[in-house]
Amino acid sequence: MNIKAICLGAFAFSAVGGPAFAGALDVVDNLRPYYTDSSMTTLKSLPELKVALMATPMAQRMMIMRECQDSAQSKPYAEFCANVNALAGMK
Repeated sequence: MNIKAICLGAFAFSAVGGPAFAGALDVVDNLRPYYTDSSMTTLKSLPELKVALMATPMAQRMMIMRECQDSAQSKPYAEFCANVNALAGMK
């Protein structure tokens, strides 16, 4: 009985907590405001990107900035992260 409860609890935790393990750059909806088109191939200009970044909730913005500092995570998003890192010093 206890093993069954433990397994069920572990499954429930992984199902609910699964999206929390994804990084901010891995969630398409987090990046959509920074692109001009729906296919997400053209980034907004730097001033527009700054406005969109400042409109992002602080916790999400910090996660994006932290992930852009990590070279392994930011590699697929090199252009985006280069702009975010350029804006990181601006307030």
